[in-house]
Amino acid sequence: MALPARFDRQLLEVLHPNLHHRYSGVTTTILALAPAMARLCRVALVGGDAAPGVPRLRVRDVLRLRGTLPPGRPCRIWHARRNDEMIVGLLLRRLGVKLGLVFTSAAQRRHTAFTNSLMRRMDALISPSPEAASYLTLPATVVLHGVDTERYRPSPNRAAAWKEAGLPGLYGIGVFGRIRRQKGTDLFVEAMLKLLPRYPDFTAVVIGLATGKDRAFEARLKAKVAKAGLASRIVFLGELPPDQVPVWFRRLSIFVGPQRNEGFGLTTLEAMASEMAVVATRAGAAAHLVADGETGYLAPVENLHVLSGAIERLMREPLRAEAMGKAGRKRVEKHFSIDREAKEIFAVYQRLWASRSTSTRTA
Repeated sequence: MALPARFDRQLLEVLHPNLHHRYSGVTTTILALAPAMARLCRVALVGGDAAPGVPRLRVRDVLRLRGTLPPGRPCRIWHARRNDEMIVGLLLRRLGVKLGLVFTSAAQRRHTAFTNSLMRRMDALISPSPEAASYLTLPATVVLHGVDTERYRPSPNRAAAWKEAGLPGLYGIGVFGRIRRQKGTDLFVEAMLKLLPRYPDFTAVVIGLATGKDRAFEARLKAKVAKAGLASRIVFLGELPPDQVPVWFRRLSIFVGPQRNEGFGLTTLEAMASEMAVVATRAGAAAHLVADGETGYLAPVENLHVLSGAIERLMREPLRAEAMGKAGRKRVEKHFSIDREAKEIFAVYQRLWASRSTSTRTA
């Protein structure tokens, strides 16, 4: 259900807060999901970045909705994905905004007592994988992430797209995401230091930002690359503007997801949607996403030997990588579209609304 160009905010049914100041994987999820959700209900983003065709509110605009309800709904949905967003939702509800509170918990780790106390006050919980749900002490609905297959799509000519990058060689191999130990950036670099001298047609790229103490981690990796004389073939591109990230997915031939710990691993889906062959560790939801031996390879967490071996199989046979990339795209289209994710999350909202309506009638 699309909103008119001039919308009445009192008709809004679902609010997706994005209160984080830095672009992150969670931000990517929110911005991808909001337009798909807007095809099912009247939705708006609160704070943060914009998404095509989706109105954006400030928190104070939400506060002005006190005492109002969208037609036929017992409350509006406030779908949080971070602790501060849960806190803001609870405060808004205390101040009189009628909200049903939903939280998506993606982390695969034991939660702090504080986070657990916030989750106990939510009306519904969602997890993007069975593994993430296993860390919760409360019931949650598992909804695997999807990806926008129009935004993340293959290049009609990957060789020409790679040439446009202006980097050496015929093929690109890369890792995407924050530069930190948790993400396994060092494992990728170590694999490239070993493999690139054997495969002169390949250049590796590291795409992502290092912050705080991780800048020293990044500096050590760059120093190791320079010492090996591979600075022109292991290129650190830093954080890219959001519109440039899909461009690089279309340029590269092989994606590596070397994470030691991961909530989900959305970049793996984005790579598959872009027809990249994937080598990923069994962190996050990778085992649910990658068809091992068909769309790429899975490796044990923190096993550099197996990870490097799987990468080398693809570097040795670029045609195999190409075939696996095509199979990955088909798998995403069949099982991991953003519209499928939106429909399954909307079903959670509908159950919450139905529960609220029943409790109101029986009160």
